[in-house]
Amino acid sequence: MTALRLAFMGSPDFSVPTLDALLEAGHDIACVYSQPPRPAGRGKTLRKTAVHAHAEALGLDVRTPRSLKPEEQQALFSALDLDAAVVIAYGLILPQPILDTPRHGCMNLHASRLPRWRGAAPIQRAIMAGDDMTGVDAMVMEAGLDTGPIIDRETARIFPFDTAGDLHDRLSGLAAKLTPPALAGYVSGDLVPTRQPDEGVTYAHKIVASDQPVDWTKDARTVDCQIRGLAPAPGAHFHWQPPGSEARLKMRALGSRAEAGEGPAGTCLDDALLVACGTGAVRITRLQRPGKSPMDAEVFLNGTPVAAGTVLT
Repeated sequence: MTALRLAFMGSPDFSVPTLDALLEAGHDIACVYSQPPRPAGRGKTLRKTAVHAHAEALGLDVRTPRSLKPEEQQALFSALDLDAAVVIAYGLILPQPILDTPRHGCMNLHASRLPRWRGAAPIQRAIMAGDDMTGVDAMVMEAGLDTGPIIDRETARIFPFDTAGDLHDRLSGLAAKLTPPALAGYVSGDLVPTRQPDEGVTYAHKIVASDQPVDWTKDARTVDCQIRGLAPAPGAHFHWQPPGSEARLKMRALGSRAEAGEGPAGTCLDDALLVACGTGAVRITRLQRPGKSPMDAEVFLNGTPVAAGTVLT
């Protein structure tokens, strides 16, 4: 297709392959928009987003406004004289004047099969809900939250042992694959956007602290999906009191699988972290103790045995 003059708007590492795909397709990236640098690490030094750092390394112009609502920001955007804007995990609301500025509007890449899981955390929420399928949708942006008509999509299976991190990486690659042909088809008119159905709408609310504690009284599938859906970050957590210690450690579970088993909820049924749930059991396959690096359960248990009968809370 003819090269387009584009703005690219994205922030986390999820978005980086899509920027590369647009450049490889020959498009002119007039400007990259990303979230402002934020304090990070123990020193609270300002850290650029993954997109910001990558775009700068490529020699692209980068802008990091805190909001696009001020008229001066909208004027700067308009002056770019864009054919279109491509948005993926940007993290800022685009006001209507921004949406209306490019000749062909703004195209958003969203990591779900809309209208399921509109909102902030579609990858985590899909796993936590036990979904077996998801995908990436390319849609025309409008004022509503992920409500725009669908241009094209790629589907993906959610495998039984997938963590949010695993699925994140696969969907990031699918978004990069989908974007150039979806953009070309939309601009040429070969792909006609389809309105989203009114049925099946769900919202992927932002992950909050109350999502993290493990409730072992729930069924094994629910616990397993919670652990995998919150891994590698922020992690589902439980408490464990090492033998001979008065301290209860707040542990992060980062991998799991549901298995057969029966016993009082939260009780270890063997010496390999098979934990009884309300029904069934969950084997913790990866975890992290405070101040330590994440590790596979086998490695953890080699240095820190957890005997059958231990109760986790």
